[in-house]
Amino acid sequence: MSVQNDGSNMKQDSFSKLHPAVNLLFFIGAIAFGVLLQHPVYLLAGIFASGVYYFFLNGRKGIKNITLMIPLFIFITLFNPIVNTRGVTVLFTYLDRPYTLEALIYGIAVAATFVLMLLWLGCYGKVLTGDKFTCLFGNLAPSLSLLLVMVFRLIPNLLQKAKQIIGARSSIGKGTAEKSSFKDKLNSGMTVIGVLTSWALEGSITTSDSMRSRGYGTSKRTSFMIYRMTVTDWILTFVMFVLLGIVIFFAANGGMNAEFLPERNITPIKGFNIIGFIAYLGYLMIPTILNVKEVIQWNISESKI
Repeated sequence: MSVQNDGSNMKQDSFSKLHPAVNLLFFIGAIAFGVLLQHPVYLLAGIFASGVYYFFLNGRKGIKNITLMIPLFIFITLFNPIVNTRGVTVLFTYLDRPYTLEALIYGIAVAATFVLMLLWLGCYGKVLTGDKFTCLFGNLAPSLSLLLVMVFRLIPNLLQKAKQIIGARSSIGKGTAEKSSFKDKLNSGMTVIGVLTSWALEGSITTSDSMRSRGYGTSKRTSFMIYRMTVTDWILTFVMFVLLGIVIFFAANGGMNAEFLPERNITPIKGFNIIGFIAYLGYLMIPTILNVKEVIQWNISESKI
């Protein structure tokens, strides 16, 4: 496997230890097919696989975040039939507009796809850190990759600094209580934003001076690769390409089709189509399988001590 990831949350995640190219390939496949495949069974498989891996990466905080997605899921599901009146099975009418069962089911599919994307993108943000992104694209587009890494780091840094500012103000008695008026909360918020803006501008000047002192932009950029493709990386890359090939084959031959409007037409997962589903689920479960494998190996090694 590749060099150990520097993120504290990644120390026990076997998938994050792989080469960044392997991580990127997995997320491209997972996110792309998560959007393209609207079949209910495949959406459930995607939510299950992404939810398990998201929980592994985030722990209890992951459960809280997943719980917060439930109201969003319900809202998208119920709102879709209001704006989309297509369908043949009318449940009821409102303002002379039909509320159809097909539009409701389609709303469930759209909501599931949206939640699925949030989960995979959350995993992506944890696994593909700034140094991995730079490793992948630093030589191809050094300026763009550096800019994107700095942008991706800016928002988490701003949120962390905002919490520090709020905590510091509370410790000196200038924080806002729950019963404070809206005006007091607004004034306190504007003060925090002002301090945060000053900190961000000062940080940009410091970063600029630091880059200039290190000779950034004065000559052709050199690079040092800390990640190397290992045998495990190559094997997993081959496995992922095989599984993706199987999924593409069944998708191209109609084994994963699902239509909701104006009538429901969902391809059943039975017979030969089961192979496509197993390949898809197996692909999505690769990170979890690697982590379970490492846990089992650790427990076996620990029992021998």
